[in-house]
Amino acid sequence: MPEPINARARILDAGDPLQEYRERFIVPEGVIYLDGNSLGCLPRATPERLEQVVREEWGNGLIRSWNSAGWIDMPAKVGARIAPLIGAQPHEVITCDSTSVNLFKLISAALAMRPGRKVVLSEPGNFPTDLYMIEGLERQGLAERRLASRGSMAEALDEDVALLMLTHTHYKTGELFGMAALTKAAHEAGALVLWDLSHSGGALPVNLNGCEADFAVGCGYKYLNGGPGAPAYAFVAERHLEAAKQPLTGWMGHAAPFAFSDDYEAAPGVEKLLCGTPPILGLAALEVGVGLIAEIGVERLYAKSKALSEFFRQCLLESGVELELVSPTDPDTRGSQLSFRHPDAYAMCQALIARGVIGDFRDPDILRFGFAPAYLRFEDMAAAAGHLAAVLESGEWQAEEYATRSAVT
Repeated sequence: MPEPINARARILDAGDPLQEYRERFIVPEGVIYLDGNSLGCLPRATPERLEQVVREEWGNGLIRSWNSAGWIDMPAKVGARIAPLIGAQPHEVITCDSTSVNLFKLISAALAMRPGRKVVLSEPGNFPTDLYMIEGLERQGLAERRLASRGSMAEALDEDVALLMLTHTHYKTGELFGMAALTKAAHEAGALVLWDLSHSGGALPVNLNGCEADFAVGCGYKYLNGGPGAPAYAFVAERHLEAAKQPLTGWMGHAAPFAFSDDYEAAPGVEKLLCGTPPILGLAALEVGVGLIAEIGVERLYAKSKALSEFFRQCLLESGVELELVSPTDPDTRGSQLSFRHPDAYAMCQALIARGVIGDFRDPDILRFGFAPAYLRFEDMAAAAGHLAAVLESGEWQAEEYATRSAVT
C-alpha cells in the first residue's frame, strides 16, 4: 500500500472521536474484522458480566435470582435499552426468542388484524428466513406470499395486501429502503408494515415511530454485539399493543404467568410477545453490548461507518483494485457494509481470511465487508485494501484449498 494512504489513515485515526472504544472490545491480534455485520466482536465487559451471572446470581442466588437479580424483568429491561436506538418508546420493545420466531409472531398478528386480506408483500431476494416464515403461514392457509421488485413495490400494494414486510438494509447489497415513504404507501393501501432491522439496529439511525411503523424485528448478535445466538427483539407500536395477538401463547406471555391458570390470557403490553422462559445468559451478554452501543451513539457510529467505507473505496481505487460494487455508491443510501461481485468471491474470501482479513461471502458471487465502527480503524481499511490487492494480483485465491465451501461461509 502506498505510504500516502497509510499516512492518511494514521491522521484519520488520530482525529477519530471514537478511537477509545476499540479498547472496549476484544479484537484478536493480527485480525482485521470486517464481519461485524454477521457477528459482532466480544465486548471486554461481557465475560465479567457473564461470570457474575453464573457464579453469583445462578451459583449462589439460584432460583431466588428471578426476583433478587431481576431476571424476570430482563426481556423488558433490555428491550427498553434497545428502544431509543431504533426510534421507539421503551414499552414498545421486548427482547425474546430469535428473529425468525418473532417474524412468525408478528406476521400472524398482522394477518389477524386485517381480516379479509391474506397477502404478505415482500421482495425477491429478501433474507431467506423472512420469506420462509411467510411460506410457513401460507402452507397453513393463513397467508399468501407476493413478491415485487423494489421499483414496483408501491404499485403492488392493493386491497388484498395485509402486510408489507421488508428488510430495511438488504443483507447482500446493503441498499436501504425508504422506510417513511413505503410505510406511508402501505398505510394508504390499508396494509400494515413490518420492518426487519437485523442489519440496521445499532448501525444506523432508525426512527420507527417517526415513520409510523407498525411492527419491527431485529437480531442481537450483529451490530449490538450480543454474541452468537443472542436474543432478538420485537417492536409493536403503542397503538397496536391491545389489538395485536400473537399465536405462540406460551406461559411467559400470560397476563399472570405465576397464577398457573389453565386458560390463557395475554399480557396487556408488549410482554404478550414473550413465549417461553427467557434465556438469562444471552440477555445478560446482550445488555452489555446494547449499553456500549448506546453509550457511543448511533449517529456517531453511522458517521464513522460512512467515513470508513468511503476511505476503503478510495484505498481500493488507489491500489488498482477493480471489482464490481453492488452496494449503492452514495453512502447515505446504504447500510454499514460494502459488497462486491466476483465469480470466485468464495475463494477470494477464503484467501483473505487466511491473511487475517475476515469478511464474508454470500451466494452465489458476493464478497461482503461489514464496517463496525466501534472497533475498526482507518488503518484497518488501508491494510485490508492492500491485502485484497495482493490477493487479486498474486492469484492466490485460485489455490485448491480455497475452492471447497464450508457449511458456514
